[in-house]
Amino acid sequence: MCRHLAYLGPPRPLAELISGTPHSLYEQSWTPTVNADGFGIGWYPVNDGAGPVRYRRSVPIWSDANLPGLAAAIHSGAVLAAVRSATPGNSYEESAVAPYILGHWLFSHNGRVDDWELLPEDMGEPLSPAELLDAEARCDSALLWIMTIRRLADGTPAGDALADVARQTAGARPDARLNLLLTDGHAIAATRHGGTLWYRAAPGEITVASAPTSDEEGWREVPDHSLLLATERTTEIEPL
Repeated sequence: MCRHLAYLGPPRPLAELISGTPHSLYEQSWTPTVNADGFGIGWYPVNDGAGPVRYRRSVPIWSDANLPGLAAAIHSGAVLAAVRSATPGNSYEESAVAPYILGHWLFSHNGRVDDWELLPEDMGEPLSPAELLDAEARCDSALLWIMTIRRLADGTPAGDALADVARQTAGARPDARLNLLLTDGHAIAATRHGGTLWYRAAPGEITVASAPTSDEEGWREVPDHSLLLATERTTEIEPL
């Protein structure tokens, strides 16, 4: 089962967000489950409107000798990161590792969709040839990202787009686990459908994660079948 997090707040070193706390995302790559099929970090550079920037690998996060130095040197106030455990039927290459990126958006999926290749037809949303060619990878997460892009391109707000993808997918695949994360560097939208999802709001910052990434007080669990909408100052939870 993959793990992911999103953070908005004062700029911090990536290392502080990814590996600098007990139960960090780095630690969650090997406990309580093993997530050794890649990792990715997306961040919005401080005082740079051109972001986001992405760094991802198909190797375990603990095996990348370059990461500690990079993560210590790079600061950001808006980050989305993930560690991956690939499930059968999904590709293992680097292109399948979150976060996915398009324009100012970063996206991640923690969960699983069985028979994902048949999902577009079962949802009544067949893919166009262009969408098939543009798919980053052959995996359930990449497909969910295409479905999300469709809605964003139509002008659907981020939260509504994620909620609709989760509802439609769950309707076609009731056993799917659909914890989705989406950010534009200013706000976070997340769904919990199966699995776990937590958030911690502190003055001027918000962290959303599959599981608490620190021993700090204030972590709250998002109820199952919910949509979370958050900024550095506001948090809302709605039923899916």
